[in-house]
Amino acid sequence: MKLSFVLWLASVLPQPAADPLCLATTIYLEARDQSSLGQRAVAEVALRRRESGQWGESVCDVVTARKQFAPTIVNPGLRMKNLRAWERAVQVAFEAQADWQLPAGERKEVVPGASHFAALDLANPSWATYPQVATIGDHTFFRVQRLTPPKAAPVPTVNVAALPSATQRMAP
Repeated sequence: MKLSFVLWLASVLPQPAADPLCLATTIYLEARDQSSLGQRAVAEVALRRRESGQWGESVCDVVTARKQFAPTIVNPGLRMKNLRAWERAVQVAFEAQADWQLPAGERKEVVPGASHFAALDLANPSWATYPQVATIGDHTFFRVQRLTPPKAAPVPTVNVAALPSATQRMAP
């Protein structure tokens, strides 16, 4: 299957149904030759970025943000031929998303705080001088930004005493 088809499919699926597909595609493209732990770490970076809201409101927004992850860097005509690696990427994506639904303190984080990663034998990004969180397989994970979830808007309080009583509202 072609990368362009998978990304098109994700674009027509409703949210949040498209997110596991986008995450699995990213895991496949970035880490299909890595261990399950390495794949989970890649997923975690994407999920942490989504949670922060800085790269988009969905996983698909995050992994297709310009020049951030492989789906926007790799040729869209790329054929994703390794079915076994695809199945594994899908499994890791679903597991990572399920874990990420837990409260932050209960998650099984592999690379806590990591916001970026790179295969340093292939690339040397400017942010590679930031603190390293871990190296798993060919990828080194970095804490470039402290990503925190956006704060929920405060719930407005209503001064009940200032509201007209039910009998006042019904009066002619």
